[in-house]
Amino acid sequence: MASLKIQDLPPAERPREKLASRGAAALTDAELLAIFFRTGNQGENAIELGRRLIAERKTLRAIAGCSIEELNQIKGIGPAKASELAAAFELGNRLALERVTQTKIDNPEIVYQLLGGELGPLHQESLRILVLNTRYRLVRIEEITRGSLNESIAHPREILKKVIVHSAHGFILVHNHPSGDPSPSEADRELTRRLDQICRDLQIEFVDHVIIGHPAENREPFFSFKEMGLL
Repeated sequence: MASLKIQDLPPAERPREKLASRGAAALTDAELLAIFFRTGNQGENAIELGRRLIAERKTLRAIAGCSIEELNQIKGIGPAKASELAAAFELGNRLALERVTQTKIDNPEIVYQLLGGELGPLHQESLRILVLNTRYRLVRIEEITRGSLNESIAHPREILKKVIVHSAHGFILVHNHPSGDPSPSEADRELTRRLDQICRDLQIEFVDHVIIGHPAENREPFFSFKEMGLL
């Protein structure tokens, strides 16, 4: 049986009308995606396309981690839809950044709030620094390296060069583990130890090293070297 077009659905079930009358929070994930898609493809409407995308990728976090090229390879999502989705997720990332710009960033929960949604879904490790002023407020975020599936390699001088260029009071080092387990590797521990020693000599405050993972029932979705007494 042919799929119903969006305009053939009862008004209360159409995503745009539902959003207008009840607010965005009333829409399902698939219906929100349908707002961006606007149209489906042969055999499925925009809502069904959203449902299939979620079924294939499992979570919105996983969809957000897809590149435009990866999205473009999914049946029914061409360059236009892929670009619109990427733009929507980037707006979400920028909104998170805007919310914490005037916040004192001195604990891993805030770091996770800021970068968890962006780094968590990535299939590669991304190593970044949060450059902070004397009030521990964000000056800027810099990506230092983006590595393979399993590791991101960086030398302390690559990290500290960015800190010094911005005349920062201090910084927080952040990277993700694509496996989802934020537990530090020996390489993570060694990099942290080396950076800590150099920062003490240079009188730069190394506030924390936070590793971003995936949410799980039995652990936090992040690991903080500071919280664990390792920094």
